[in-house]
Amino acid sequence: MTSSSTPPKAPSEAHTSRSPLRRLSARGRDEAHRVASPLELFFDLCFVVAIAQAGVQLVHSVAEGHAGEGILNYAMVFFAIWWAWMNFSWFASAYDNDDVLYRVVTLVQIAGVLVLAAGVSRAFEDHEFLAVWLGYVIMRLAMSTQWIRVAMSTEGAERTMALRYAGGVLLCMVGWLGLVVLPEEARSWVFLVMAIVEMCVPVYAEKDFSSSWHPHHISERYGLFTIIVLGETIAAATVAVKSAVDENDALGELLPIATGGLLIVFAAWWIYFVVPIHGRLRTNKQAFLWGYGHYLIFASAAAIGAGLEVAVEQAVGKAHISTLAASAAVTLPTALYLLTVWALHSRYFKVGTAQQLVLPVTALLVIACTFLGDWAVLAAGIVSALAVATGTTLTARMVARERREATAAPAG
Repeated sequence: MTSSSTPPKAPSEAHTSRSPLRRLSARGRDEAHRVASPLELFFDLCFVVAIAQAGVQLVHSVAEGHAGEGILNYAMVFFAIWWAWMNFSWFASAYDNDDVLYRVVTLVQIAGVLVLAAGVSRAFEDHEFLAVWLGYVIMRLAMSTQWIRVAMSTEGAERTMALRYAGGVLLCMVGWLGLVVLPEEARSWVFLVMAIVEMCVPVYAEKDFSSSWHPHHISERYGLFTIIVLGETIAAATVAVKSAVDENDALGELLPIATGGLLIVFAAWWIYFVVPIHGRLRTNKQAFLWGYGHYLIFASAAAIGAGLEVAVEQAVGKAHISTLAASAAVTLPTALYLLTVWALHSRYFKVGTAQQLVLPVTALLVIACTFLGDWAVLAAGIVSALAVATGTTLTARMVARERREATAAPAG
């Protein structure tokens, strides 16, 4: 991930040729109609499998009264998933040549995330991170291979950048081995240190040369992944409600949770996509802040689904936690999502204090809903929906006022 200070490059022959193997050189930043490829969509879909596994284990941990431990494990596993996805997405935006080797290496990355997904349950239940680490290593070896290909296809500062990426990725894999070999009490510190080191690799690699990612393409990739994560949230909540109804015939208790959850997800989608963020992805600082900040957006969106499952289990007596704790499992990630989307997206497009305050105030009100007992999730959903209505109304009034002022202004 980089700034957009590098001059745009026209599509090279390597990207227009149909030969099975082509040079892995940079794509043009000014390419028209650049959209996500079928391989990228497949890549996203497979990554959601791992996110779903992490969400299931988070539900079990919170429902059994081990919220702190579950959240920590969830944060570590989700970071591995998100970081591998993000690195691939920015790389593909700049260097996807769609040749045979590129496709094969990408499929290897997908295999790696499936190995990681298979180890999620043991990471949560037995604190055994070997499979998670192995899956991560597979993904990152494949990513390092891609950067080595770039180095072999380029020269000068761009080649140096690619070699820094490849070397940094390989060194970080060694550091993550600490999750496997060090005592359990040291693993949270290993995670904290290695997460920081990982995020420093792109900053160091691109300090002298910026890769030519495509702003519209990268914003679309993030938007598509947001949709997939929100879709997984709906699916998880639906399965939980169905199971509870089939086993307990508790529709009266579950209907407020289902309705509130649906309103929250609908509002989450609306708020994220109401503004065209690609226009702001222009500088190095903006790109890194926006891209890294999505860890909180993706993680909180997925956690909303887990929270809805916890609320369902608590409502039918299957979770060993209080109503307050079950409500917090929904309201806290919802509030985090609202605040993060406001910080990364919405605030740049708001005019005036009233518009700026809509999402922060909504987040506070959603947290307050936690204390409403059995009606907490429904109340949080209504508050979220009202935030969308309020924002839409304020925007419509601003547009109408601007039109009146334009009409009243003297000509010429």
